[in-house]
Amino acid sequence: MTKSSNFYVYGRKPVEEALDNRAKKIDKIFVKNSISPNSYKALSETATQNNIPVSIVPDKKLLNLVGRVNHQGFVALLSQIEYIGFFEWFETLDLRANPAVLLLDGIEDPHNLGAILRTAAAAGISAVIVPTQNQAPVNATVFKTSAGTAGRIPIIRVHDSSQGLKDLRMAGFSIVGLDAAADKDLWDTDFEGPTAFLIGNEGKGISKNLIKNCDELIKFPMEHDVESLNASVSAALISYEWKRRRQ
Repeated sequence: MTKSSNFYVYGRKPVEEALDNRAKKIDKIFVKNSISPNSYKALSETATQNNIPVSIVPDKKLLNLVGRVNHQGFVALLSQIEYIGFFEWFETLDLRANPAVLLLDGIEDPHNLGAILRTAAAAGISAVIVPTQNQAPVNATVFKTSAGTAGRIPIIRVHDSSQGLKDLRMAGFSIVGLDAAADKDLWDTDFEGPTAFLIGNEGKGISKNLIKNCDELIKFPMEHDVESLNASVSAALISYEWKRRRQ
């Protein structure tokens, strides 16, 4: 039997305790929709400060999550993987080594996310940045697909991809977006200095508001009228091309 990398905590006090002491391991908080938001305002604020999504759900959803227990309308999903804040991670980084990171924009398939984490760790990518919005959480499927490597590379959680892009640019990273409609091929691009590779959604690609804020857009040379590649394949190719050029 495969050990799950996630578990639930339920009950108002246990959820608040987890939020106060283990916020880096909380994937998501679920709150029953009949509870007044004013009654858990402090909880919501703390969750927001830690980029933890709070989902308002009916009682049936909580029942599906934890069964017939006294959850008091509060359930938190915790992971064995520990998230890290952007600036906490940045303080340990040596920019002189010209590191690379992957910034994800709406990767919804947990199998893709797991594969991306595994490749990033293997290629020596410094971190993977995941938004809390429209993004698969690091759940048991992700952990299994990554073959246990998900915990070997920093996973930075940001509110959304736009915030991640802003933080990276402020930290001195160039933003390179992978876009099938780009004019420039991968082979015509130099990766000089700290670089963030932006990987878009499996179907829609990179959000339009992010495309216009990239420093550069590149595409993979394609033959036989192939239009695009799977997100995890794209992440693997760019990660190892970056690694090849470094060596």
